[in-house]
Amino acid sequence: MVNKISTQQPPKPSPRVIPHRRPFMFATGIENSYPTIALPDGKTKRVDEMAKCDHYNRWREDFQLVKELGIGFLRYGPPYYKVHLGPGQYDWEFSDQTLATLRDMNITPIADLCHFGVPDWLENFQNPDLPKFFAEYARAFAERYPWINLFTPVNEIYIAAKFSAQLGWWNERLTSDRAFVTALKNLCVANELAEHSILEVQPEATFIQSESTEYFHAEEPDCLDSAHFLNEKRFLALDLTYGNPVSSTMYEYLLDNGMTREEYHWFLENHVKSVSIMGNDYYVTNEHVAHSDGSTSASGEIFGYYVITKQYYDRYHLPVMHTETNFMDAELAPHWLRKEWSNMHALKLEGVPILGFTWYSLTDQVDWDTALREDHGRVNPLGLYDLDRKIRPVGESYKQLIQHWRDILPTESFSLTTLY
Repeated sequence: MVNKISTQQPPKPSPRVIPHRRPFMFATGIENSYPTIALPDGKTKRVDEMAKCDHYNRWREDFQLVKELGIGFLRYGPPYYKVHLGPGQYDWEFSDQTLATLRDMNITPIADLCHFGVPDWLENFQNPDLPKFFAEYARAFAERYPWINLFTPVNEIYIAAKFSAQLGWWNERLTSDRAFVTALKNLCVANELAEHSILEVQPEATFIQSESTEYFHAEEPDCLDSAHFLNEKRFLALDLTYGNPVSSTMYEYLLDNGMTREEYHWFLENHVKSVSIMGNDYYVTNEHVAHSDGSTSASGEIFGYYVITKQYYDRYHLPVMHTETNFMDAELAPHWLRKEWSNMHALKLEGVPILGFTWYSLTDQVDWDTALREDHGRVNPLGLYDLDRKIRPVGESYKQLIQHWRDILPTESFSLTTLY
């Protein structure tokens, strides 16, 4: 199968700045992951977190919880695999109900269109037809919901490609550099074509590209080269989607693993960085140690959100939104919330244009502790509410934080001109 992207040039959006005040985006999310995994008996299963967390039955209650916390923005999207039934074929029933209710409740959705999986008929991220059909879906979504103007077309491209095509955990479950580059390329092209399709329908759209912010520490001096390579590789998804020139090391890596010069230059010419907010996700698991044998392991928090986000901001110079964080220990979660908020706020005071903060997600998740790759049904206590919809201490803390800060933040830097 030849895996080449189209070189057709989408129209470029015009840069724009809206000169009026917008609220700081206090947000949460309702997790809508749906990768496929292999079970011990060899069968394949779709892992739908909305089903595992009972959102399909309790979505009205979930939206009311968002409102009770004083949260005005919700990372939320329909299950892509259930909506896009085939070329030009859609089932909008659930989306129509939920999105209309969010609109009536004055909760602003940040539309999450692809979260770690694709419909069965598109197979997986190795499919070269994915970008074309995903762009079709994004256009149809924007046409049906013209009042939505905040989008995350493809969530965490780097993680989706790594877990599916390099670690062998999800979807195609491959374990090679070539498979990783193919998945990365297809997802980045899908993201870009979707953004252009959305802009043709909704010219006021802004894209919040939620990505995992990573760092790799060298265990000892002979690991420095390995750590440097991994620290360049972590930027690939954003480099491609923002048309940022990659390092010579990464350029060779991409070409050695199947990307052509023509495909690489397509990204430089077709990004929509001018209408983008860099969404960055940070967890205690985002920092790693590079070992001399080429392996990596978790390091825990060493640099933290402040240092790593500053690295990403210095590279891309875009407005920032902290789009995901949580903590597995429910007792310590309020402390983690305060620490993440303090890191974010310190960056904001130093002039980094930070536009929003997100505790992810609204409720506890299921099998998050194995990155969804194992189907144990184990509840992980990391939500603002548990799965009985009882508020957790971190939910109380977040509600209080929003009450204390919502009127302060608009008076601080980068509040009078925003891109969304």
